[in-house]
Amino acid sequence: MKKKIKYGHEPLGSVRVIKDFLPSPDELSFKEEGVKVTMTLSKSSIEFFKRTARKRHAPYQKMIRTLLDSYSSYYRSF
Repeated sequence: MKKKIKYGHEPLGSVRVIKDFLPSPDELSFKEEGVKVTMTLSKSSIEFFKRTARKRHAPYQKMIRTLLDSYSSYYRSF
């Protein structure tokens, strides 16, 4: 996706700020029993997690798993 996005000066409409419920990348590395799944993710997402994991000396797949666990546990409370 090399195509540049062009932003205009249109009004945004009704906007509301939501609490940031996602963990920071530093919090995305703990161990838990898992179930293997197969899924396709975007190349840019995988590159982000690999780059971030490399900086923190952590496995990128574990970071993705922790992010998904945090997201699902947040919405389980509703």
